[in-house]
Amino acid sequence: MRFIETWIPATLVTTRDLAPGIREFLIRPDQLDVTAYPVGSHINVSVTIDGQPETRSYSLVGEAAPRGFRIAVRRTDDSRGGSRYMWSLQPGARLDITQPASLLAVDWTRQNYCLIAGGIGITPILGAAQALARRGSDVVLHYAMRSRREAAYLDELAAMLGDRLVVHASDEGRRLDLDALFASLPQATLALFCGPMRLLDAARHAWIGAGHALPDLRYETFGSSGTLPTEAFRVRLKDSNIELEIPRERSMLDVLNASGHDVMFDCKRGECGLCVIDVVEVDGEIDHRDVFFSDHQKHSNQKICACVSRARGTITVDTLLRADAV
Repeated sequence: MRFIETWIPATLVTTRDLAPGIREFLIRPDQLDVTAYPVGSHINVSVTIDGQPETRSYSLVGEAAPRGFRIAVRRTDDSRGGSRYMWSLQPGARLDITQPASLLAVDWTRQNYCLIAGGIGITPILGAAQALARRGSDVVLHYAMRSRREAAYLDELAAMLGDRLVVHASDEGRRLDLDALFASLPQATLALFCGPMRLLDAARHAWIGAGHALPDLRYETFGSSGTLPTEAFRVRLKDSNIELEIPRERSMLDVLNASGHDVMFDCKRGECGLCVIDVVEVDGEIDHRDVFFSDHQKHSNQKICACVSRARGTITVDTLLRADAV
């Protein structure tokens, strides 16, 4: 069960390949103003995976424009199938999407801004860079990637930011040193981050280590990114003989709800904490992919965000739903 969400029919207008493995989709909703949405907004898209309806969340690229919504999707084999579905679509395809919503709050009154993007994490950061550059703000964007040829929107950013764009390409030996970067920033700098979970964990530790206030580091991450490969695992329900397999292309939340074990949820991005359930036993390893829990809470393995987090092996959980209560 979740809070009510409004779905809107839309059309895929065009696609274009931005870099090897990264494709941009221009989507125009049937009836919705596309010329106004907050920087850092995302939309949910209804996808079909192995014949089952699923939902995937994608950041909107750039500031609002009359042509429609732009999203960029990186094709990856180590995913739950959303990217494969999106890449199978051709212009003219009909989609169901949600209205834009933003979780990347920007304080426009700051003196200094530091933007950090890791790989496809550039998608929500691009709009912030555009807005800040247009306002004449003191902003620098640090863009980390494996190589320049794999980086989306690099030419556009270079033309817009000039030397305020700092490229960290691994194949050039220019890795992003977060400790040194954050130590060099003035206090009260607002940092906006989007990237994989490992980079976010490093960013949070470096940010606190440099003496900055944690609320001044604002971020999004990938719901599909973690420290373990995406693979099938098993969930055993406490005080029952029920054991469910969670295939690699589906989340624990989806499997539990489809099996009649109602778990409340909202964001499905590992951010709100509504889908948290208790972990009773771990026979294997949990891969916490949320940004809701603290490091200490993740290490304790007492709870799990069912929408994004995964495991290796078998975990026993308590959904609080008892057989004698139904």
